[in-house]
Amino acid sequence: MEAVTTPIQTKAFIDLEHRFGAFNYHPLPVVLERGEGVYVWDVEGRRYLDFLAAYSAVNQGHCHPRIVQALVTQAQKLTLTSRAFHNNLLGPYEEFICTLFGYERMLPANTGVEACEAAVKLARHWGYRVKKVPENKAAVVFAEGNFWGRSIAAVSASTDPLSYSDFGPFVPEFYIIPYDDLNALEDILKKNSHVVAFMCEPILGEAGVIIPEEGYLRGVREICSRYNVLWIADEVQTGLGRTGRMIACEHEGVKPDILCLGKALSGGVYPVSAVLTSSEVMLTLKPGEHGSTYGGNPLACAVAMEALKVILDEDLCANAAARGEQLRRELVRIDSRRISAVRGKGLMNALVIRPKDGITAWEVCLKMMELGLLAKPTHQHTIRLSPPLCITEDQMAEAARIIREAILSFGD
Repeated sequence: MEAVTTPIQTKAFIDLEHRFGAFNYHPLPVVLERGEGVYVWDVEGRRYLDFLAAYSAVNQGHCHPRIVQALVTQAQKLTLTSRAFHNNLLGPYEEFICTLFGYERMLPANTGVEACEAAVKLARHWGYRVKKVPENKAAVVFAEGNFWGRSIAAVSASTDPLSYSDFGPFVPEFYIIPYDDLNALEDILKKNSHVVAFMCEPILGEAGVIIPEEGYLRGVREICSRYNVLWIADEVQTGLGRTGRMIACEHEGVKPDILCLGKALSGGVYPVSAVLTSSEVMLTLKPGEHGSTYGGNPLACAVAMEALKVILDEDLCANAAARGEQLRRELVRIDSRRISAVRGKGLMNALVIRPKDGITAWEVCLKMMELGLLAKPTHQHTIRLSPPLCITEDQMAEAARIIREAILSFGD
């Protein structure tokens, strides 16, 4: 394949990052400056279909006018008070989100990893205060292939060498079991009475959109209840309409004890995340035991409420389900031996490239970029396809055409 020629203006911006930044990401060679709906434009003025949606943070579409207006209006009134004082939006936001998802309490945070860490802390706290686990013995179990960030706690639970290598020592009493394996879950809970929580994604995102067998989530719910263990569902990426339901756990009609949300909770305009749970778990916290300067700030509250209302008002869950079926239907029709698998739920999808003649998923993504669609590989051979949930039938048809052309451009 020919090398990608980088335009002068684009190269200048990339060179600045290379000179002054950290090399902790490997972006496609494109520099974006504007977004609207499912489209983004680069500094050269070229338009692309965005099929990453900021790792599902932009479910409502880029710069949704209602969410942006909520941000602007509140930013002109009050942005931050810290939790040293009350503000007039936190209570209404807590009531709104708890009512929407059916929980009693919400802990506000800023990022997905912060929400997940708070969930682990809450589970351990509950373990000591309610379950009466011996001091410093509270254990948390995670599913293999998980990804919930890159903090020390998150990488302590990781099975990806890129995430954990040379970052130890790690958090103790973290245990990892195979994903989609109910026998493994029951076995560890049976053997270790100090386990306070099991945390998993309903669908593994970073691992390549791995969907468990039907009944897995129901089984997790039943086993955790039977052993008095809290089930933490990391729905930071799978939640808020991405899979065709408000949260992915709804596909099996089950409710986790602790629900972690983030990313699209702000529609991509501001860092907002949340932890939802019962009064029994949340009220173990006392003043000074957990906090966040920005968590629950009025700007975040205004943005999050409007972002959630957009998902509901525009019926984005139903659109995600319909457009996801359309995408997978078109992908399986591509007549190429380079495709080894197509999988997904709603608009959380994966296209797996079979390596042949040295062609990689990265090269396929570069070709798609050249043709006007942006997506990103994960784990070398898998391309995630997760556009904003507002994508139309015609836009999806255009995207499918681009993906088909990109794949077939490499020949058989």
